[in-house]
Amino acid sequence: MGQGSEVTSRYRVVVVGMGKRGMHHATAFAGNPRFDLVGICSRDQKRLDGATAKLANVRTSTDAGALARQTKPDVFCFCTPPGVRLPLVVMAIDIGAKLIAFEKPVAITSVEGMAIKRAIDSAGVKAVVSHQHRYGEHYKKVKDIIASGAIGKVHLVYGTATGWAAHMLSHLVDYTMWFNDYEPAEWVMGQAAGRGKLSDVHAAPDYVAGVAHFRNGVRGIYDCGAGAPDVPEVQYWWRKCRIGAQGTEGYAEVHTGGGWRAVTRQGVQCGPGGMDYEHDMAPYVDQMADWLDDDAKPHPARFARAYQGLEIMSALYRSAIEGGQIGLPLTTGVDEIDGLRARVPDRKVLMTLTESGREYQE
Repeated sequence: MGQGSEVTSRYRVVVVGMGKRGMHHATAFAGNPRFDLVGICSRDQKRLDGATAKLANVRTSTDAGALARQTKPDVFCFCTPPGVRLPLVVMAIDIGAKLIAFEKPVAITSVEGMAIKRAIDSAGVKAVVSHQHRYGEHYKKVKDIIASGAIGKVHLVYGTATGWAAHMLSHLVDYTMWFNDYEPAEWVMGQAAGRGKLSDVHAAPDYVAGVAHFRNGVRGIYDCGAGAPDVPEVQYWWRKCRIGAQGTEGYAEVHTGGGWRAVTRQGVQCGPGGMDYEHDMAPYVDQMADWLDDDAKPHPARFARAYQGLEIMSALYRSAIEGGQIGLPLTTGVDEIDGLRARVPDRKVLMTLTESGREYQE
């Protein structure tokens, strides 16, 4: 549908995976007048029964392929563990979905990420990855300050989180790239420690840190996992995330679990804000309909941007495996998790926060 056309379409949606995030997505689609939630799926019958009690008049199944073939959705959304990505992307393409929406990270390894990219690009299907924190008012405020020029010319972006990389690093990378207008990264260098989470369903080293150099000269600094610094402004461990930018005339940063602050020529500024799925999911879903209506309105969380982030994450891992700088874009895919299992020293990770001992091996 062309720009300026009257919008009348309603889009059929199937959501696969009925954990916490799957329910967030299903509820948001069900509550949006632009979408018809026609099916939900989970291999866990108990979860499926619980979701059915909250979502009326929706077809259910424990078989995602059968459900998709029966309902023929325009939007195929899946919220599954990160080890299940490529088969569901291929399934969505095969049943003719117009848009695929899925959880971050894009993939756990670059070899799978590249295969997903080839499939999506070859099919010409739209795809969106759930970096939805950007819709928080505190995130938008920091972006507005940076974009206004109030901190001068940006020369550094940074992100820290106490949660491990498979959960948190793609968020840190995506929002710092947003603050830097998604300039491509040219090279990355990193290091990793701790083997405990390499066997987790969200596989990653316990701690990864490093730098990325972007084409416009901006430097990115990332510090994620057991050794990451505290964010004392935030009490809840999972939301101890600090993401920001420094410029020639100041800085601005957001704390996922506790507001924002900035220092500019106008002085010290700060404000409230906190992660809120109910608030953030609504515009995330709205903009899927906008993009389906009009190719000239691409989704802010589109796959192409998330794939840039996957390359940076993968390059941080490869640098820890191989040593030295890793040039981007990547030209070949590898299984970085296997590489990290072989190279990360088998010794206890050193933790910054005592409370991190609940999540990492002590």
